[in-house]
Amino acid sequence: MEIILKQDVAGLGYKNDTVKVRPGYGRNFLIPSGVAIIANDSNKRMIAENIRQAAHKASKLKQDAEALAAKIGDLTVEIGTKAGESGKIFGAVTAVQVSDFLKTKGFDVDRKKIHFKEQPKQIGTYTVTLDLHKEVKHTINVNVVAE
Repeated sequence: MEIILKQDVAGLGYKNDTVKVRPGYGRNFLIPSGVAIIANDSNKRMIAENIRQAAHKASKLKQDAEALAAKIGDLTVEIGTKAGESGKIFGAVTAVQVSDFLKTKGFDVDRKKIHFKEQPKQIGTYTVTLDLHKEVKHTINVNVVAE
């Protein structure tokens, strides 16, 4: 079954993408929850017109995302947490903590757009991907230290 996404869905696609999903997932979850519409001819034409009209706005958003990525550069985020003698941390280092650190530095990045390649469980340096735009992804390092 082909559907058109009305908003970004993690692991499936971005807004206005036409994707194939299993019929039950589309009919029973995506369409009733307002996340997607059926990809018939009239809906495809309507989305194409919306995309054409929003092209200028999208290029501006992409330029803003690229500028933010350039400003962030190779910034290293340092997060202090409680840790045991062996270096294992208590609790977890989350995207919220990374987002708060970036906000203190003047960068507004939503926590939902921060993805760890591997979840921090020890003291050390980890790689984090910032999903600033569907075509602009930026990686930074997160240094987890003991308090």
